Amino acid sequence: MAENNVLLRLDNVKMHFALKKSSIFQKERPYVKAVDGVTIDIYEGETFGLVGESGCGKSTLGRVILQLYEQTAGSLHYRGVTLNDYAPAYSFKDAAKITSVTGNAGEIIKKFRGTAKLSGALLLHDNLAEVAKTMTESLNAVKDVYHVQREINLLDLKRVSYQESSNLSAAEKRRLAKIEEKIASHDETLKRHQARLAQANKALADLRVHCTAKEGYDRLEAARDISVDLSRLTKEEMRRMRADLQIVFQDPYSSLNQRFSVGQLISEALVTHKMYARGTRQLEEYTISIMEKCGLQNYFLHRYPHQFSGGQRQRIGIARALALQPKFVVCDEAVSALDVSIQSQIINLLMDLKDSQNLTYLFISHDLSAVKFISDRVAVMYLGNIVELSDSDRIFAEPLHPYTNVLLEAIPTTDEASKKELQIIEGDIPSPINPPPGCKFHTRCRYAQDNCKTDVPEWRELLPHHFVACHYPLVP
Repeated sequence: MAENNVLLRLDNVKMHFALKKSSIFQKERPYVKAVDGVTIDIYEGETFGLVGESGCGKSTLGRVILQLYEQTAGSLHYRGVTLNDYAPAYSFKDAAKITSVTGNAGEIIKKFRGTAKLSGALLLHDNLAEVAKTMTESLNAVKDVYHVQREINLLDLKRVSYQESSNLSAAEKRRLAKIEEKIASHDETLKRHQARLAQANKALADLRVHCTAKEGYDRLEAARDISVDLSRLTKEEMRRMRADLQIVFQDPYSSLNQRFSVGQLISEALVTHKMYARGTRQLEEYTISIMEKCGLQNYFLHRYPHQFSGGQRQRIGIARALALQPKFVVCDEAVSALDVSIQSQIINLLMDLKDSQNLTYLFISHDLSAVKFISDRVAVMYLGNIVELSDSDRIFAEPLHPYTNVLLEAIPTTDEASKKELQIIEGDIPSPINPPPGCKFHTRCRYAQDNCKTDVPEWRELLPHHFVACHYPLVP
C-alpha cells in the first residue's frame, strides 16, 4: 500500500508492567513484557487483524494505541491529523530545540529525531534562531486556526440540527440566530488566523529555499514527518483526540454503565465533546440516527443494558463508539463473548459500517475464522512480538511461521473430505516476565534448532508483502 495512506505508524512500541519485588533483597524490579517491541503500519480504510493465543499482548497493544495505557517505549504516529491542523504542546518544545542543534545531517537525525521530523531541511539553515522563531509563529497560528475551526464545526452541527427541524419554537429560533451570529464572528477570526498562518508558512518556505543546495538536504527532508505522536500528547490533548480514536470492548455487559440508559450511553460523549447540548431535541434525534445505523430500534432509547441480549448490548457498544464519527476503531475481541449465531451478524454490521463511515479497524481476536472473514491484512502475535504479517488470504493459504501454522491447524472444520486432524500446540506459554532467549517460540516449536535458542530471528520480507520473524520459515 502507498506510504501516504498510512493512518497509524507504530515504531518499536513496548508496554512493560512493573511488578512488586518478591523480597527486599531482590535487586531488580520484575516486569511483565506484554508488548515487547512492535513496529507496524496500519493503512487508512483497512481492517487490520491481530491474532494470537490469550496472553500474547493483543488487547494490551490495542489499548496502547488508544493511549489507555501509557507505553514504556516507542512512538505512535497518527496521520488522521497533522501539525498543519493540530499543534500539540510538544511541537513547540521541538521547535525550541532547533537553536541547540549542531553537527552534520546524520548526527542531527540521530540526536534530534523529533526535531528533524518537525523541521526537515530547515535544520541546515545558518540562522537557527530565526528558524525556531518562524516555526513557533507558524505553530501558534496552526493552534489558533485549529481551535477556531473546531468551534465553527461544532456550531455548524448545532445549526444544521435546528435547520432540519420543521417546527421551531420561538426560543429555538432565538438560539439559532445566536448560533449564526457566533459562526459569522468566528469566520472573521478564522480568516485572520489563516492569514497569519499563510504568512508564517511563506516565511518558512523562504527559509527552506536557502537549504536545498546544502549537503544532507535529501536525508533531512526524508526525515520530515508532520504527523502527531500520540505518545507525546498531554491528557487534555489526548482527550480531544478521542473523537477520532474509539474502541469496542469484548464484554458487552461490563463495558456499559448499567445505570445509564441506551440514549445516555451513546450521547454522553457527544455532550462531553460539545457536539450537542445536553437534553436537546437535536441530541436525541442524532442519537436515534446512530442507533438505527447499528440495528437498534428507536424505542430502545430509554431502556437499560440489562434489558438486552448480548448481541444487542454489543450493538449499543458499537453505536457508542461511532457516535463521535471516529476514523479508527479498535475492536477488542468484539464478537468473542457472543453466540456463534450472533457473531456473524455483528461482523456483517462492522463491515457495513466500515464502508459507510470510511472507518479503519484494528480487529483483535483469537478466532482465526472471524479474522479471515473481516480482515484485509493479518498480524500474528506471540509473547509481545509480531512474528508474521501478510495479506489475509496469503497468510491463511501459505503461513510461513511455525506458530501461525499450528494456529491454523487447530481450527475445527466441517469438511469431511479433508480428514484434517486438529493439532494442539505442545507445551505451555512461557512467562512474559522472563521470556526465553532467542526466538520466544523455540520452547514449543517442532522445527527449533540450536541457534533458535540463542539468536533473535530477523524480521524480514521473505515474500512480497509477506513478513516473518523466523530462522527456519515454512517456505512453500
